[in-house]
Amino acid sequence: RSVSDAFGEHLRHLGLQDFPCGLGSWNKSCSDARTSRRLGLDPAGQEDTLPLDEESPEVLLELLRDQHSPWALPPGCSPQDQHLREMAVLAPELVRGSNIFQVLRSLRIVGKGVEEVDDGLLKFQQLEELILSVNQLSRITSANLPRPLKVLELCCNAVADLQDLCAQPPPDLQHLGLGYNRLCSPLQDNCLTADCWPNLVSLDLSFNNLTDLLGLVSQLSSLQKLRVLVLQGNPLALIPTYRGFLVDSLPKLSILDDILIGPDERHQFHGLAKQPELVRSEARVVVSIGEIKGVPEPGAQQQLEVGSEVPVVTYSYCVTYEF
Repeated sequence: RSVSDAFGEHLRHLGLQDFPCGLGSWNKSCSDARTSRRLGLDPAGQEDTLPLDEESPEVLLELLRDQHSPWALPPGCSPQDQHLREMAVLAPELVRGSNIFQVLRSLRIVGKGVEEVDDGLLKFQQLEELILSVNQLSRITSANLPRPLKVLELCCNAVADLQDLCAQPPPDLQHLGLGYNRLCSPLQDNCLTADCWPNLVSLDLSFNNLTDLLGLVSQLSSLQKLRVLVLQGNPLALIPTYRGFLVDSLPKLSILDDILIGPDERHQFHGLAKQPELVRSEARVVVSIGEIKGVPEPGAQQQLEVGSEVPVVTYSYCVTYEF
């Protein structure tokens, strides 16, 4: 299933051509426009008398905005959806046919089972934000992404390879979200460098399977505009020197894993980037168990007298952690 298919289905669900939206006879603004064109009149000079089957734009908008209205959008819909429906009342010509591709600056297709980024996206010539989270994308063909794109969010997909995405990426992209995917180390050469992403400000690689901290830093260090980086949830984040090494290796970074990098922290880790031997392929895990119920406490056994023939019962426990 492609992005274009999901978008077409989404438009039908919004009902942009059905009451109270669209160019129907119920829309006074549309009726006035048609009358004005036919008679050569100024709509402002006409009497404000509505036929019985017409409603003013204000009344139609109220039907869309009132949460108790049968035409209200269900909870969870995006502001983009509400904006399109209101536009379908005030200027329905703009959302008819191919005109809608010239209007949208943000497109949100979430949880729709999308498997392909097709070339139909190139019709969105003004698109600046594309959110395709919680789908089934494994590869993204960058040649099919609109050139004006500034935000690309691909969280919770199945992306394991960045080669196609980095082939012809949008040149002005500022945020790339790849959290909760299947990226592994080592990444392809130059896939996260300034050659591909010269204007990248924010990068989310959280909760993948990245293990090569040195290799990743060697690529990210070329991103001169990078200010926000999220790597938490990867195995490399368990390395004891992980945060300090990143803070010192990327001096222009402002936020790492949603935590602001202050002057004190930068001073504390100064010089760590020149000691890559400290970045060892090992992890440190601290586990704290607050309370256990339903098993006897080993230390509570009674001390038996020397020579006692009473049977002794011992307990032993094995705790397993799976990574």
